[in-house]
Amino acid sequence: MKIASIDIGTNAVKSKIFKTTPTSIEFIEGIRSPIRLGTDVFTNGLLAKDKLDLLVKTLRKYQKNFIKNKISMYEIVATSAFRDTQNSEEARRYVENKIEHPIRIISGLEEAKLIRFHPKAQSRTSKVYVDVGGGSTEIYIYQNNKHIIQSFQLGAVRGMLCKDDPAEWLRLKKWLSKQSEITTLVGLGGNIRSFLNINSVKKMKSKNFIKEVINLNKLDVDSKISSYKLQKDRADVIDFALQIYLEIIKILKVQEIKSTKWGVSDSIAVKTFHELYSKKISISRN
Repeated sequence: MKIASIDIGTNAVKSKIFKTTPTSIEFIEGIRSPIRLGTDVFTNGLLAKDKLDLLVKTLRKYQKNFIKNKISMYEIVATSAFRDTQNSEEARRYVENKIEHPIRIISGLEEAKLIRFHPKAQSRTSKVYVDVGGGSTEIYIYQNNKHIIQSFQLGAVRGMLCKDDPAEWLRLKKWLSKQSEITTLVGLGGNIRSFLNINSVKKMKSKNFIKEVINLNKLDVDSKISSYKLQKDRADVIDFALQIYLEIIKILKVQEIKSTKWGVSDSIAVKTFHELYSKKISISRN
């Protein structure tokens, strides 16, 4: 049986389809649409009707793909942009009624806790999972059989628009200073993955990571696009995402940085999978 999930993010909307059996779930395909809801929210405080109509058009496209794949079971979640907009409930109802499917707006802490569904998130190794999105940053640590989670109003689009609050940076630093030192950082999302791809590596030592972040920051957006074939909606925000990673790496004394393709949509799909099957499962990913 196939299932799906949709993540309405601040920088982009993502849809993923998975093939399942009673004992496994496997990613099949994904679609990403760079709508960037955060621009409206962080600049004007509201989600405008034209942007909501674009979101509706995108979600309907995804739904047509689900019908093509004979998928009837899927969940749609919305994160930072929908959490922060002044017309959150009105916007949610408007889009729901247009697409005739419920949308669940999740809190930052729930978004952080969803990372636990990553196949290796609860391993015994010293790791911190960091998801730097367009509007918020979620952190997950599994330590001493406990889920340590936190969410911060710091993100790539928010930073690009100079809408990040210095008080939130201070809160991040204070929270990190209370945590144990971590050996490995695993970054979620396209910014950290793109950065490692730019450097043609799957993992980097922190010293090299810091050096290459500084080098990338020297380039303007057009140079990033021409030199590294980045999409514009990635090239203009990547520096702001990497600055958040740098702060975390510095305070936790991280030694190695990796990335994963895992994201909110993967976790939501696994959560849906658990609702379908109750037997022991194994999670695989291409």
